[in-house]
Parts: sequence; C-alpha cells; structure tokens
Amino acid sequence: MHGKKDGSTQSAIEKKLSKVVDPGTGLDVLRMGMIHDLNVSDGVVSLAFGPSSRHCPLAFRLGVDVYEAVRSIEGVKRVVIRVENFDRAAELEQMLREKARGPSLPMQRT
Repeated sequence: MHGKKDGSTQSAIEKKLSKVVDPGTGLDVLRMGMIHDLNVSDGVVSLAFGPSSRHCPLAFRLGVDVYEAVRSIEGVKRVVIRVENFDRAAELEQMLREKARGPSLPMQRT
C-alpha cells in the first residue's frame, strides 16, 4: 500500500504496538515480525498482520489487540488490517471490520 506517512503518528503506532505482547513468547508483535506494510495517510492506518503460524491459537486475540492499540492513538480515524499467512484470515478480517464499525444497536420491538 502506498501513501504518505505521518512520522509522528507512525512513531506513536510503533510505540503502542511494542506493548502488544504474544503471551506464548513474551515478545511484542513488532519484534516477532508480525506487522508489515504499515502505512499512515490522512488518519487512516493500514497494515498487514501475520500471526506466528498458520494455526496460531492466539491470532484472534492478538489481531484485536493490534487493532485496539492503533485505534487508541489520537488522530487515527480508521484502521484497516490485512491478515496474512493464517488459515482463518478471512474470518479474522471480518471480525476486525465489524469491530471497526462499532457495536450495533439492538432492534426495538413495537
């Protein structure tokens, strides 16, 4: 993905992601090489997330943690995460898209 990078936002993202730790290894997602193609443009952050294995049992938790860490940064309006090298990538991406949309309101009965 191409686009201009906002240096201060990118630095804040890297700082936040360094605190997202894989409990199985004790290493953060950056040191483990799970984050690729980080791009920041006009408040929209896009990145690729690749869990440590195709069957990683913690991929959903880590994916949500990555999303929440990035979304919590001031100035970030939207987060788009592409999941790579994971057998349930489509399912995790769908869950993250739904998280980005926010909670749905229950239907009112009349």
